[in-house]
Amino acid sequence: MEILIRDVRDPRICEVAVTGVEITSDLWLARVYIQASGTAQEKADAFEGLRAAQGFIRSSLAKGMKIRRTPELRFLEDKSFSHVQNIEDILEKIDRSNFKKSALKEGDPEG
Repeated sequence: MEILIRDVRDPRICEVAVTGVEITSDLWLARVYIQASGTAQEKADAFEGLRAAQGFIRSSLAKGMKIRRTPELRFLEDKSFSHVQNIEDILEKIDRSNFKKSALKEGDPEG
């Protein structure tokens, strides 16, 4: 993350956060999960900027790591936050629905 903040100067990737990294056991590939903010176009631009800076980021990592081979970087959108938001929206709708049903029963002389 420090490389993205300090060294990469592409303005398209200023609003991104690394949320996780998975590295294959042979150190051949690193899946870097990214959360980008903004509109759909700004997110697409951020991923394009990351792909453009991929070689620079990988070489910067190689300088700081003591391993023979630096993994190839693959930047992927972390969709867990949007899944969490969808779940929260559904739960909120259910809660509102239950509140309305409860209010109707309290106002109903037979309930």
